[in-house]
Amino acid sequence: MLGAGVMGSGIAQVCALAGDEVACYDVTPAALDDARAHVTTGRFGLDGAVARGKVTRKQADDALARLTFTTSFEEAAATDLVIEAVPERLELKVRVFRDLDRLAPPQTILASNTSGLPIAAFAAATDRPDRVIGWHWASPAPVMKLAEIVVTSETSDSTIARVVDAATRCGKRPIVVKDNPMQWGFVANRVYFAMVREAQRVVDEEIATRADVDQLMMDCFRWPSGPFGMVAGAGSGWT
Repeated sequence: MLGAGVMGSGIAQVCALAGDEVACYDVTPAALDDARAHVTTGRFGLDGAVARGKVTRKQADDALARLTFTTSFEEAAATDLVIEAVPERLELKVRVFRDLDRLAPPQTILASNTSGLPIAAFAAATDRPDRVIGWHWASPAPVMKLAEIVVTSETSDSTIARVVDAATRCGKRPIVVKDNPMQWGFVANRVYFAMVREAQRVVDEEIATRADVDQLMMDCFRWPSGPFGMVAGAGSGWT
């Protein structure tokens, strides 16, 4: 796991609960301390999951035992599947994939949790384009079922099958979609931002307030949050 922010630490937690040995990497010990707190005592962490009866104490403890926090890029790369969750900057992610390609074992699959940057750009930075794939998670990772599996024309069938299997074991509902380098957002975020744009038009036209729009959409479509609530949650975390 590359990147130990709220998203990366949540992904690491889910994978460890699914039975995988996980090395969660970030550049500073302070970031890893924050990640460990998110995984253990955070709102969607393991302690809370035990308290809510979602997992047993033994399952939580076993998951923690499988989870290592490290500042060693090499350690995080030495695995069968790497999930990248560094900040959403194309040049940074391309550099990360180039470094991963150099350090990871030949059979390692390189996956990105990008929300919409082109997977083809990451694949082109490597000598293993058949083993580069998108695995887009939703926040909070321990709760949301989304597994948007994004493939390029070069992603191999075996890579797709292995990542779909991994997502299923993590309790997600994997859907395979095609990469489109000309459009940002794959499927979920393209539709999501179209909804947000229209909701903002309603507010700009003074038809309803943001709070009204959120409540109407929740009442009508049984959404857990309205469009503006979704924006706030994605930007600053769910409370």
